Amino acid sequence: MSDVTGHGDHSAVVERQFGGQAAAYLSSQVHAQGEEFAQLHERVARIDAPRVLDLGCGSGHVSFQLADLAAEIVAYDLSPRMLAVVGEAAIERGFNNIRTVQGIAESLPFADDSFDVVCSRFSAHHWRDVGLALREARRVLKPGGLAAFIDVSASEQPLFDSFLQTVEMLRDTSHVRDYAPSEWAQRVGEAGLVMTSSSRQRLRLDFETWIERMRTPDVMRDAIRHLQRDVGQEVRDAFEISDDGSFTTDMLVLWATKEHV
Repeated sequence: MSDVTGHGDHSAVVERQFGGQAAAYLSSQVHAQGEEFAQLHERVARIDAPRVLDLGCGSGHVSFQLADLAAEIVAYDLSPRMLAVVGEAAIERGFNNIRTVQGIAESLPFADDSFDVVCSRFSAHHWRDVGLALREARRVLKPGGLAAFIDVSASEQPLFDSFLQTVEMLRDTSHVRDYAPSEWAQRVGEAGLVMTSSSRQRLRLDFETWIERMRTPDVMRDAIRHLQRDVGQEVRDAFEISDDGSFTTDMLVLWATKEHV
């Protein structure tokens, strides 16, 4: 595995941002619901008793959605407090096939070719080195296995991309980058995975809930609102920004596999 020197500082920022809000993410409707779950469930159901890695599991929504299909699910995340919430919720829901493992996406403590499915949802924009994390995902995926990457998607247009990255960073200092579809395609290919399909969805975010979930300081919250009001009309239209600050952004659902050698 490659050197991950320098990840400690960023990991601390991520844990500071998310650890204390683990329960809020468990109850978040944005994270608990989504039409992509039906696609994921349908595709994973084609695999007999799969072993699944929920990469950057957060509060465990992918794990819970797939628990009835899998022989084992490993819920993997940087945050110990997130993993504690996942473990408790799994017990409460009777999912005995979910276990939690702590670590970073760029250095997975698993053997080569050990998972039938690797899925990551709303995590990649926090990875310090997305290319390295994708190579690790490929390494632990079995040949012919299913990989799914689901995340907020940046625009291919620089103006819209700049706006999104700015509001994301103001809200959450652990944010690294939302990637555009072309960036995803390039990085997935460079990691040695074969992209089989991708689709776009629109995601509506209620401003107050979005801010409260991350406990964004008032100064940052106010900066986002000022930015929303001061940008040009084409940006406001592209993100469907409402008077209360709520807005819509793109999501990318990307499917890939690891070819047999």
